[in-house]
Amino acid sequence: MSDVTQPADTADRPGTAAAVVVGGGLAGITAALALADAGVRVTLLEGRPRLGGLAFSFQRGDLTVDNGQHVYLRCCTAYRWFLDRVEGASLAPLQDRLDVPVLDAEAKPGRRLGRIGRTALPVPLHLAKSLATYPHLSLAERAKVGRAALALKGLDLADPALDAQNFGSWLAAHGQSERAVEALWDLVGVATLNAVAKDSSLGLAAMVFKTGLLSDPGAADIGWARVPLGELHDTLARKALDSAGVRTEVRTRVTSISPNGNGRWRVQVPGETLEADTVVLAVPHREAHDLLPAGALDAPERLLDIGTAPILNVHVVYDRKVLTRPFFAALGSPVQWVFDRTEASGLREGQYLALSQSAAQDEIDEPVSVLRERYLPELERLLPGARGARVTDFFVTRERTATFAPTPGVGRLRPGARTKAPGLYLAGAWTATGWPATMESAVRSGVSAAQAALGALGRPRDHLFEAEEAA
Repeated sequence: MSDVTQPADTADRPGTAAAVVVGGGLAGITAALALADAGVRVTLLEGRPRLGGLAFSFQRGDLTVDNGQHVYLRCCTAYRWFLDRVEGASLAPLQDRLDVPVLDAEAKPGRRLGRIGRTALPVPLHLAKSLATYPHLSLAERAKVGRAALALKGLDLADPALDAQNFGSWLAAHGQSERAVEALWDLVGVATLNAVAKDSSLGLAAMVFKTGLLSDPGAADIGWARVPLGELHDTLARKALDSAGVRTEVRTRVTSISPNGNGRWRVQVPGETLEADTVVLAVPHREAHDLLPAGALDAPERLLDIGTAPILNVHVVYDRKVLTRPFFAALGSPVQWVFDRTEASGLREGQYLALSQSAAQDEIDEPVSVLRERYLPELERLLPGARGARVTDFFVTRERTATFAPTPGVGRLRPGARTKAPGLYLAGAWTATGWPATMESAVRSGVSAAQAALGALGRPRDHLFEAEEAA
């Protein structure tokens, strides 16, 4: 195999349990670290040439480009644990206090800018001032939003009936206008769920809003990487894996996983067969379906019923500064969220903006020329400074299967960490974490898989206490 990272202290040791983690995204990295920290001899296999899954970076000339803009919230406690574990927390800081500028391209001058923010008051009063002064909704709409938020807060997330309902119908039944859905509920929901309200499970939507906005005053404070994602999820993650004694191999695709008849597992890769006491399968759900041995799940075909949703990212480099804020959200425009990535990318002159377009089913396959004609005029509408600026680069990145689709009924399709095959565990944002497909869900799944594996191996799990508390 190629691209091997094998610290000297990972040589076979008598009586040492061995694990193979298949997949080097956040779920697999988390599981590998947690297992290695318990004294398990771990090999991590990743088919791509780098770690990080769908949260990665690449080079474009002198620019270091993230494939897409990723953020997390203060309530994403497991991902925050992950950042601490790889010593990257200082590189992806949180806002001191939630503040989201919202620009309405169609509003009258003087009313274009609104803000979603919080105070230090207890829930739900922490949002009262922001809602009362939000210019993109009428007074009556704001009042109804408050009542709907209180009704949402009263929902029981453990009720399986919520998974079968769609969020859009629930909002309509609770007096939410189309404008309120667009200007508030979808503004948050599309970015976190990767689906509009009518296409989202009420259970997942309620989890997002209850946890992020209605659990703790600071829960929705936003954090994002001030460096390329690859520095966090590949460079620092690989350093942490090396220090933990994990053997990490990239460009190494697993072709089969099978029991070998003596209670252990055989993992086949080109040119080598690895044997292990436990295997964590931390790959996308359709790939997991293809690798699962017979009998591992009662109904493995359910994995194929989990849909996927795309995210499109539009990257624009200007010859001058056109945006003074670190980010903003937009209304009245196809533009959703815009982030300043100038410093993180290494750009020395001009400004680099990244547009994150979730639920992009209608645009994901559009030619770059069409997207350029659509989005450059929209940025000029939203940002007066862009009207006289020259575009020095324009490109797009596409993740056609960026997340699982959070459709009503998806909850019953998501399996837990344990399978029916002893020693085989599942991890990935698509597993039954209770969260939508986020970095937080991925890390939580890795913790759950490691916890289950260590329990079966009779290994101590004390070191996972903080991670389990976080998750």
